[in-house]
This record gives sequence, C-alpha cells and structure tokens, in this order.
Amino acid sequence: MPRYRYEAVDNTGDVVRDELDAPNPEVVIERLRDQGLLPLSVDETRGGWLGVGLGQPWFSKRRSLSRKAVMLMTQQLANLLHAGMPLDRALTILIGVSDDEQAQTLLERVQEKVRGGSSLADALEAQGAFSRFYLNMIRAGEAGGALEVVLKRLTEFLERSQALRETVTSALIYPIILLSVSALSVIILLTFVVPQFQQLFADAGKALPLATQIVIALGDGFRHYWWVGVMLLLLIVAILRQQLSQPASRARWDRWFLSLPLFGDLIAKVETARLTRTLGTLIGNGVSLLNALTIVRETLTNQVLATALGEVSEHVKTGRGLAEPLQEAGNFPKLAVQMIRVGEETGQLQEMLLQVAETYDGEVQTAVKRMLTLLEPALILGLGVIIAGIIMSILVAILSLNELAF
Repeated sequence: MPRYRYEAVDNTGDVVRDELDAPNPEVVIERLRDQGLLPLSVDETRGGWLGVGLGQPWFSKRRSLSRKAVMLMTQQLANLLHAGMPLDRALTILIGVSDDEQAQTLLERVQEKVRGGSSLADALEAQGAFSRFYLNMIRAGEAGGALEVVLKRLTEFLERSQALRETVTSALIYPIILLSVSALSVIILLTFVVPQFQQLFADAGKALPLATQIVIALGDGFRHYWWVGVMLLLLIVAILRQQLSQPASRARWDRWFLSLPLFGDLIAKVETARLTRTLGTLIGNGVSLLNALTIVRETLTNQVLATALGEVSEHVKTGRGLAEPLQEAGNFPKLAVQMIRVGEETGQLQEMLLQVAETYDGEVQTAVKRMLTLLEPALILGLGVIIAGIIMSILVAILSLNELAF
C-alpha cells in the first residue's frame, strides 16, 4: 500500500506533518478530516538516491496545475457565474472550452463531486491541486453566498501575484543571458584559440611564458575534464537541495539570503508584498485574522520570515493585535509595520494591507531596476577583466616569439 506524507492544520492553527498508509490521496484527506485536521498537501513518498535532492521525489502524485491555468479557470468561472449560470452549467462549459487536457480532466472530477452533493471548495480540495489560500477563499465565498465576488477577487489576486513574479523573472533574464554568453566566450577562447599558441611555441623550441601556461592549462581542463565540472555541479545542486529540504539548514540559508546587500532587501520586499496581499484578501472575505495568518505562513518561501510570522500568530492569540508583534519580530520592513499599525488604529486593516502590497510591488520594481543598474556593469567589467587577462597572456607569448626571432 502506498505511503503518503501530509501537512495539515489542527484546531489551534498549528501545522502537523506526518506520514500515513492509504490506497489513494482521497482516503488520506478523509482520514485527516475525521481527526479534525485541515489538509494542506498530500504527497506520495518515494525515497532513495534517485530522488531529487538525495531523497526528495522526482515527481508528486499531487495533481498540480500551472498558475496560468488556475488563473484562467478562475476568471472564466467568475464570468460565467456573473452571467447568471448555475455552477453545474458553468463547469460543463469550462470543460467544453478547455484546451488543457489536465485541466479538463480535473474539472470533470470536480463536477462529478459537485453533482454528488459536495461543495465547490470540498470538490476542489479533493483534487490536491489548489493552495490552502485558494480553497479557503472559495469556502468563505460559498458560506457568504458571494462565490462570484470571491472568484473575481481571486482572479485579481492571481493576476497581481503573476505580474509581480514576471517582473522579477523578466528582470533576471538579461543578466542570465549576459552571464551565459560571457562564459561561452571564455570557454571558446580557452579551448580553441589559446591552444594554437602551444604548438607555435613547441615548433619554435621555446618554453611558454608562465601566464600563457596557466591559460592553456585552464583550456586543457575544459577540453579533457569537462565531465568532472558537470559532476561537481550536479553534486553541488543535490547537496543544496538536500540542505534546503531540512528545516534547520533551510533557516540558515534563508537567514544568509536576507543578509545579502541587495538581494536580501529584494527578498524581504517580495515576501512582504505577498504576505500583505494574501492577508488582506483573506480578511476581506471573512477569514479570521488568526486563521489567515496560519494560511499566509504557508505561502512564504523564506523560512526565517515564516517562523517570525508564526511567533506573531502566537501573540495575536493573546489579543495583542498585529502591528506590535510584527515590530517586535524585527524581520519585516518598518514602513509596512507602521502602515499596518495605522490600519488597526483606524479600523481599516484590510484596506491598509492591500495598500502595503501595492506599495511594495512598486518597491520591488524599483529594487530590481537598481539591482540591474549595478549588476550589468559588474558583469561586463568582470568579463572584460577575464578576456583582458587571456589577451595579455597571448600578447606575452607573441612578444616572447619576437625576442626569440632577434
């Protein structure tokens, strides 16, 4: 019988992680619900050396959809419900117009469960393809009789999150291309151009200058021992994945990432924008602050900030509010904390959280532009220094040949 690793939340808001034997993921979900737990994820365990990251599974049994597919499905369903169609009819239309076979199959299973009497949130949760944030939003919309409104808000949230992600990704494309082309240029020089001088000096009966010997040795290393470099790279990636899969090691790495001069500030701003937008959206749809904090914690990728938010949640349980524990944590931007404080004092916490998200979306774009402004010339300068060193070694060799001629 397969064994499944699960994450769930108990009645106090704490995350429970354990493993369970069951014939399929649906049975695991039902057992967790019987125990009063709210499932977050259910994945089949597959260990061994061939697993990614020395024990992590190559793939998961969780039926995941791409972000764009989820956003499109949410938008289309919101539009159909807004047009006055019942849920079953709307799902039938979505199944018919979907070009994604995986999404189509998933919608068919959802429709089958809805026809069997399940709510939309429960039907979506059984598929294991949607985040806890998404499911709680749908559940809150169904409970309040405002599913159409919630779907529209979800669409807006997904669009803004996707735009923020694409901003960061697009900004990194040019430096990555520049770095790749630079590395390729250096490899070509070392492996095809510089070695030509080795035969030239051998024919002249003169030893190569030290600088040229070093450069040629590097070229020989690339040509004859490239596979060693590939194996080392794969080994480093595997070790890093293993380190990042362990909570203690992941926390150390995330703390180091936050301490980096430019990247640390960017990471903090991206996480703050994600935190405040998710929290504001959940509160605006009737989710309590304590439950919303538990959900938001699972969406943060930096474990240092996630742990700090967990401590904030413990303080919120005692009725201290949100701004003061955030300030005491010391890991969140001061401007964001002060804006949240104002929102609590004026009774407009939801609106202020969304305003903080808008503010830090702009901060992220500014930080990315500033980082690129410094990164691009640094890459060009580094490439220039490397190529200049190679050219100088060739010039030294040519001058040595000229001295030999005279």
